[in-house]
Amino acid sequence: MTGKFGSEGFAFGFGPRAWGFRGRRGGRRQWFGAGDMKYVILKLLRDKARHGYEVMKELEERMHGCYSPSPGTVYPTLQWLEDEGLVVARDVEGKKVYEITDTGRAFLDEHKDIVEDIFDRVTETVERTVGGSMAEVNRSLGQLVKAVYRTGWKTETEAARKNIAAILTKAKAEIEALATSPENRS
Repeated sequence: MTGKFGSEGFAFGFGPRAWGFRGRRGGRRQWFGAGDMKYVILKLLRDKARHGYEVMKELEERMHGCYSPSPGTVYPTLQWLEDEGLVVARDVEGKKVYEITDTGRAFLDEHKDIVEDIFDRVTETVERTVGGSMAEVNRSLGQLVKAVYRTGWKTETEAARKNIAAILTKAKAEIEALATSPENRS
């Protein structure tokens, strides 16, 4: 069901998912196909050992804020990679840090074409979605929204919340003025 508060109608994040991002056939687009995440995470771990949260943040960064994997996607995949002997988990300062094994490196090398295809496909989709410098705008907007909600909920006075609204109204006016500025037209 996709009612008012369904998967399409209610999102605090920005980017394609928040706006009901659609695939070519009109259905919701999946960023990764079934089974892709194991290759993606393994490639990230080849770059450096990471704990689960770092994997999520690195992937979100590489996707310019368009996609942020959930713990329900990342942690079971990490567990599967560990069960298969492709990564090893070590306790570092109370955090489970995952490191790729020689078997994991061999697995990546063996599936190099699949891994490259996944990253090429996702990179192309991200670039098409956020369009060059729009990636930075999208990321900044997401950070702004998070800060507004976080601060709005922490702030206990009506005056402070009205101040937040005034700041946002002023920022909106300045941003809209950019569209009519002669130096910003092509």
